[in-house]
Amino acid sequence: MGAPADRLRPDDTLAAMTAASGVDAKTPDNEPDLAAEPGSDIAAESPTGGDAAPASFVVNIPGIADDDLEPDPLDPSQIVSGDPVVTGKVLWEAPDGRQIRGIWQITPGVVTDTEANELFVVVSGRATIEVEGGSVLEVGPGDACVLREGDRTRWTVHETLRKAYHISL
Repeated sequence: MGAPADRLRPDDTLAAMTAASGVDAKTPDNEPDLAAEPGSDIAAESPTGGDAAPASFVVNIPGIADDDLEPDPLDPSQIVSGDPVVTGKVLWEAPDGRQIRGIWQITPGVVTDTEANELFVVVSGRATIEVEGGSVLEVGPGDACVLREGDRTRWTVHETLRKAYHISL
């Protein structure tokens, strides 16, 4: 749900964010060296066709303070009841913008959305997700959920919900 926030690079903003949460992001000080293997005359290629692959990193999702998440206002037409507030942080976005990974949080209330192709894991909180013409999904800490692109949903957030997500556009 919501629009992607600004891109983060694991070697700068993410490291600062995780440092504030007392978590070591375990990232290198700079981008990976894509030089050729020793003894090779051919330069190594990135799996993304020339763009440097993202560095591997770790982030402790529950350890990130609410203040480190960026506002991601809902369209007023999405709000059914309550006063839900959405915040989040994009941790990585593909150069072509077709894949996004990040953290998303919503406070209690009822909202509607049209979903992207998404896999998420709930870190904290609870919600009921009603898929129009389909399932009713009860999600809570530790639950993995797959949402299909184009599904129209109604989220009833019972407790502030935080999730780690991967969206494919």
